[in-house]
Amino acid sequence: MTENEISNKIIGCALEVDQALGPSLLESAYQECLFYKLQKEKLRVEKEKKMPLIFEDVELECGYRIDLLVNNKVVIGLKSLEALNDVHLAQTLTYLRLGDYKLGLLINFNVARLTKGIRRVINGNLT
Repeated sequence: MTENEISNKIIGCALEVDQALGPSLLESAYQECLFYKLQKEKLRVEKEKKMPLIFEDVELECGYRIDLLVNNKVVIGLKSLEALNDVHLAQTLTYLRLGDYKLGLLINFNVARLTKGIRRVINGNLT
């Protein structure tokens, strides 16, 4: 599956989770439910995947973790905030660069309509 095909499935599952739960819950609740839905769709999902930092050829464990990684291709950053800001986008882009991933989805569940809370983040060229 391509990154775009995976992201379409992710967005569909996220919309189902949002419809069932509504806004204003903790991020961890959305993470668990989305993790479950994505696995049900037969996607490979890693939760809280460790993201080491390579500095001067040394791998450093700095405690960075990707909320969800799907099919080892698409990074998902989950939020439940009043509004996303530039630092959230920068964090997702940093995870894409560190892991050499092309596509990330930043999903904020604390919005009236989830479609307004989804941002695509692209690292380099996405075919």
